[in-house]
Amino acid sequence: NCSSLTSVTIPNSVTAIPDYAFYNCTNLVNVTIPNTVTAIGYQAFYNCGSLTDLVVPDSVISLAFGAFDFCLGLRNVTIGSGVTNSLTFGFTSLTNITVSVANPALSSLDGVLFNKDHTILIQFPAGRGGTYVIPNSVTNIGNFAFSGSASLTDVTIGGGVTSIGYQAF
Repeated sequence: NCSSLTSVTIPNSVTAIPDYAFYNCTNLVNVTIPNTVTAIGYQAFYNCGSLTDLVVPDSVISLAFGAFDFCLGLRNVTIGSGVTNSLTFGFTSLTNITVSVANPALSSLDGVLFNKDHTILIQFPAGRGGTYVIPNSVTNIGNFAFSGSASLTDVTIGGGVTSIGYQAF
């Protein structure tokens, strides 16, 4: 039972955070992940609703889909240079996504997640509202890219878009 857990510093001896490791730790506010961790498992931080900011270090290569599902307080995430998969990460309430400039496959532009050359829009932060203009460089809107964006009122799709993924909106 992790209901009283509010802060975690994962030891340097840990190389992977397994599936469901901090599942339903609803009072967890702060997690420090060391540069020894290379993988974060499926729903590892599921429903950690008090978590607001997260840094995924450069060492993390594998970030499982849904690792941070239902972390409804999570607003800002920084993705290091090691995560290169371009699937939606399951962040449900983000307002800003930042990616290390050293990441060879992913990038962020104004807090939105893209592939490196900004031709694929991977994920719009679902906690952000208002309007959004998709950059002209984008040719593909990824699967689930705008999923959960309930406060988004208007999206302008540029003429370069030739493909819109499964349940993108």
